Amino acid sequence: MDGEMAATTVEQQVQIILIDDDEVDVEAVARLLRKHVLPYNLVTFSNGSDAKNALAGAFGQALTRQPYLILLDLNMPRMNGIELLDWMRTQPHLCRSIVFAFTTSEAQQDCKAAYDRQVAGYLVKSHLGSGYAALARMLDTYTQNILFPPALMAAN
Repeated sequence: MDGEMAATTVEQQVQIILIDDDEVDVEAVARLLRKHVLPYNLVTFSNGSDAKNALAGAFGQALTRQPYLILLDLNMPRMNGIELLDWMRTQPHLCRSIVFAFTTSEAQQDCKAAYDRQVAGYLVKSHLGSGYAALARMLDTYTQNILFPPALMAAN
């Protein structure tokens, strides 16, 4: 759309990047998206280091040309979510990324640290209900009603 902001339509697919080391949670989110037939493409990474490597390369450049959001676990091996957020916010192509902390932690210091790094929301997994039903409603409502940051244009 030539760099314009655009609301996501029902037909438009949103790329969801799930960065979480808990295989059960990853499968629950994948099942949730399939069950609710939400128009999303899910890409997963099991730790912050692998996500950083992908986001720093061609995957990250292509990602920023479409509507996307990131669900980010905070407590992971190799590189935790806060460290990944610190890095992302310094990257010109990722600094406006819509990131939701997706975590088991209810610790105030974790919540504060995430919001200090401009997360769009702090989602505590145990508060999302059976099968993460509240996550499906939130994703659907959010992606249907917000304007995503303008797409980055390909370098000429």
